[in-house]
Amino acid sequence: MTRINWYLARRYLGARKKGGFLSLITWIALGGITVGVTALIVVLAVMTGAQEDLREKILGSTPHVMVLQMGASLRMDNWEEVRDSVLTVDGVVSAAPFLLTQVAILRGEEGGEYAQTADMYGVSVEPQEFPVTEMEGDIQSGSLYLGPTESGLPPVVLGDRLAERMLLFPGDTLLLISLENVRMDAFGGYNPAMRQFEMTGTFSTGMYDFDIRNIYVPLEAAQDILGVQEAGRVGGLGVRIEDPWLAAEVGRDVRLKLGFPFSVESWITTNRSLFSALKLEKLAMGLILFLIVVVAAFNIISTLVMVVADKTREIGILKAMGMTDQGILRVFMLQGLWIGAIGTVSGTALGLFLTWLLETYEIIKIPPDVYFVDRLPVSLQPLDVVLIVAASIAVAFAATVYPARQAARLEPVEAIRHE
Repeated sequence: MTRINWYLARRYLGARKKGGFLSLITWIALGGITVGVTALIVVLAVMTGAQEDLREKILGSTPHVMVLQMGASLRMDNWEEVRDSVLTVDGVVSAAPFLLTQVAILRGEEGGEYAQTADMYGVSVEPQEFPVTEMEGDIQSGSLYLGPTESGLPPVVLGDRLAERMLLFPGDTLLLISLENVRMDAFGGYNPAMRQFEMTGTFSTGMYDFDIRNIYVPLEAAQDILGVQEAGRVGGLGVRIEDPWLAAEVGRDVRLKLGFPFSVESWITTNRSLFSALKLEKLAMGLILFLIVVVAAFNIISTLVMVVADKTREIGILKAMGMTDQGILRVFMLQGLWIGAIGTVSGTALGLFLTWLLETYEIIKIPPDVYFVDRLPVSLQPLDVVLIVAASIAVAFAATVYPARQAARLEPVEAIRHE
């Protein structure tokens, strides 16, 4: 009986001289499933790729966990003791001090007419077995040079976008003006701290906001321009942990270890709103595109309804010859499942091919100043593919229930008399 069911299901989906239209709507339903599955796979791969690409870029220059000291100065004293205490927490790999402040950059020794603000990071240049961030690893390995300069001035490396905007090149002298260390002079005026630096190179993170705003200097040079070198103060500690996704849990343990007046921030907490928005956008796009599959399911319903109407007399003859209601039900359910399965397989294959094409050849370029990245990122998760395939097959199966039941309920005598 199973072989007969399969034979009848394939026969009813095929075109005949008087039923060519049935074949056409079958292809329409098949194409709808294919397009829907393809669109779902490609779009979800792009959304997932955007999340992963953004996360990698953020973690490339952002510590997994930051330890700060609360207070009026927002500076940390005795950071060596704090670091040693942090390193005893399970999951912590390394910790290093940093300073973060905002400065204005002017070209040349005297300064030019145009000043560009930037976020200045003071980082340790001493080699570590496990650098806190990839950026610090590049600095400590010498890929980004922050060593002694020919002019004797402190070194500084800039984001390539910032250097391009200000027409700066390695060897140029820069004037950095601290926007934080401002002192009152004898005449009642306010004078910011100013220091000359020599540009030693540029870096590129792939994120426009980072490359247009961030600069890096040795920790001692940052302490000097902020006037905290003698006190040995730093802005805080950057902490690297074994698993970045456990940053919140490890950060909680660090906070319990240190107690008051220290605060702990993880990269997950800092960027929560951004990744929540991306996750919501991925969910919304998936639901919207899933409607294509639902529309294709209605095409399956209409296809089977027309098959039932066209094959009413044949159904009556089959039932008169002994085929049961369950047998008729299986015939039409197999038709819908055949459309759903073939469409899903075709859509999955096409979606995987397009995803590979986008990832390998980087066909689509996008403006980095708007979307943080300069190309369309693609990353396909196996779980997403499994969910798409399962949902598509389930919708196709659900679409067969009504027309299959209608066919199974036909009375043999009335069906044979049908014109």
